[in-house]
Amino acid sequence: MAKLLFLLFSLGFFSFVHAQSLRAGAAQELINPEGDSLYFAGGKPNRPFIDVHDNLYTKAVVVDDGRTSFAIVSFDCIGLMYPELQKIRSRVKALVPSFPIAHIVSSSTHTHAGPDVVGIWGKDFRNSGIVDKHMDLIVECAATAIAKAWQNRKPVTVRYAMGSFGEEWVKNISEPELLDRTLTVLQLVDDRKMNIATLTNFACHPTILDDYATAASSDYVGGYYRYADSVQGGVNMFLQGAIGGWVQPEDVPSSYENAMHYGGLLGRKVMDLLKNPSNLKYTTLHFKSKELLFPVENNTFKVLSKMGVIKRSFTDSVKTEMAYFGIGNANFVTHPGETSPALGLLSRKMADKKGPVFVMGLSMDALGYILKPVYFEKGNTVPHSEYLTGMSIGPATMPIIEKVLSALIHNK
Repeated sequence: MAKLLFLLFSLGFFSFVHAQSLRAGAAQELINPEGDSLYFAGGKPNRPFIDVHDNLYTKAVVVDDGRTSFAIVSFDCIGLMYPELQKIRSRVKALVPSFPIAHIVSSSTHTHAGPDVVGIWGKDFRNSGIVDKHMDLIVECAATAIAKAWQNRKPVTVRYAMGSFGEEWVKNISEPELLDRTLTVLQLVDDRKMNIATLTNFACHPTILDDYATAASSDYVGGYYRYADSVQGGVNMFLQGAIGGWVQPEDVPSSYENAMHYGGLLGRKVMDLLKNPSNLKYTTLHFKSKELLFPVENNTFKVLSKMGVIKRSFTDSVKTEMAYFGIGNANFVTHPGETSPALGLLSRKMADKKGPVFVMGLSMDALGYILKPVYFEKGNTVPHSEYLTGMSIGPATMPIIEKVLSALIHNK
């Protein structure tokens, strides 16, 4: 009996020490447009940048358990593509040689009031809207934020909360009954219970402003930043969810005031949820990722790539990457574009290990709409399917993602 008690004590002591070894850091950098012939992305093309209404950020959160590490870096932009993630990783390798750069995950908020980082919203469809100088700024700021977060990491406690949000104003205009309103929050706090970073995951296009915008803004995400920053400080990161097929604000007049208001409502809901947080069952890190090829069946992507409007190679296929990772029983899955809520709900179910699940849309890549195969069927009656499929690389994408995620999650 004495030996058994000693063994149990030893195992408990080891778990306690290991839990205390979890460290995290966070940092953020401004990526505001500088006015050098930049165009806004989303909505109509040929919308020149005029001013900045609220700051655009790249934000980084790094988590380290002594054995492995990962970084999440977010961007207030329409959708950063995979080649830029690879550039960021290379730059981080130079700044922090010991960091496992394959464990850097990118995610875009998808604001339609930020600069064009894809190329298709320039003066016209023959001229790219990308400005290399601004892309270089984004890459450098992201790498700098990751390096600062790594340098600033300290022991943390992890807590989480989940709820529902947006019932009055977030709609799916293609399939009204298909929605995931889950609001998932993960908070990393130091030994004084001060916020190091709060990660908030929710699915809704940041398009309250849309074509109305003449000044850069992260839309309602900026209202979330303002409220959360004022209440608790630290780095407050928004992670976009599965918004494809077409999840967006409805019956909300376009104005900066409304964008800030609805983002403030999101911030208040997050803070209310964190009044009664839950603790993770354990805090060891896990990380798996996979490079893969998607077939490109939409010739428009190939033509724009060949013309140099999209500064990326689209041939009969395109290379991208997906990841499944987490802290203990808190799990994250990435989708490389604007995915159907159906895929978001399926991903949530697959990754649920009796803890919070973060479904990260527009992560690692931004490959347009990723839709259910029915959207591509001739004669379908799904509203807006013609436009949505025109902004998709093809019908095979969603089934491939399902298979890859299942393999990552179930170690196949």
